[in-house]
Amino acid sequence: MIYTVTLNPSIDYVVQLPQLTLGEVNRLKTTYKFPGGKGINVSRILRELGYANQAWGFLGGFTGKFVSQSLQELGLDAHFTEIGDATRINVKLKAEQETELNAPGPKITETEKQTFVAQFDELKAGDMVIFSGSVPSSLPETFYFDLIQKVKAQKAEYAVDTTGEALKKTLATHPVVVKPNNHELADLFGVELTSLEEIKHYGRELIKMGAQNVMISMAGDGGMLVTQDDCYRSAAPKGTVQNSVGAGDSMLAGFTGTFDATHDPVKSFRYGLASGSATAFSADIATKEKIDEILPQIKIEKF
Repeated sequence: MIYTVTLNPSIDYVVQLPQLTLGEVNRLKTTYKFPGGKGINVSRILRELGYANQAWGFLGGFTGKFVSQSLQELGLDAHFTEIGDATRINVKLKAEQETELNAPGPKITETEKQTFVAQFDELKAGDMVIFSGSVPSSLPETFYFDLIQKVKAQKAEYAVDTTGEALKKTLATHPVVVKPNNHELADLFGVELTSLEEIKHYGRELIKMGAQNVMISMAGDGGMLVTQDDCYRSAAPKGTVQNSVGAGDSMLAGFTGTFDATHDPVKSFRYGLASGSATAFSADIATKEKIDEILPQIKIEKF
């Protein structure tokens, strides 16, 4: 079984208008409300690709009820821990440029935390856990690392999509895959990356630090996969970008679901790129039909 973990979910309130004028009343053209959170996005793509999975995390308040109901309507198998504080609302503003306004996470009590952690005792050998997104400030910075110890104790595997020190702390435990974008990779090492060779070099550094596979998203420049032995890249497929929200999560889902089923990193990379691009070319998280449409465009080469 695959489990996704979203510690800090949200309602993503997407608003569209032709032009944003600060200091004045702006009339919105369209508005949408989606259940947000990186792990939730991963679960949605896994389901589209036919991989059974269960979504875990924290939900609370009237906003949490909206997210819970939305996940039910989407047919997701969700087992979130109920909390007293309200789930956050993030605003995604689409005008001349895309702007995101992300709220802080809710306060999670010690009792709520322990209830959530107890779920990890259910894991079995061979299960896959996907950790995605930020950690609410009320939880310790080591929370992902602490959960990973429980995953490993159950002989399950895991993938992680986070940044900075939280990512560094996980590497020595050998995650199946980590997925920084090229900017996050640069920030991780305090450098400026100006070439594909440099991106490959620092991807290789993450392998040396313990990651089994490193998948790097590069927006319009496509993606790169660094494995224990090789490096692969693919140009971005052609299409009109409608939505950057969830594209990276979709990429992680496509890779991890396929890898869990096949243990083939190159095939997994192909599905990762197709899934990420399909979401970028869609108004919401991609459908299987859109992913299948993109797949023939993904041409992977050794680099």
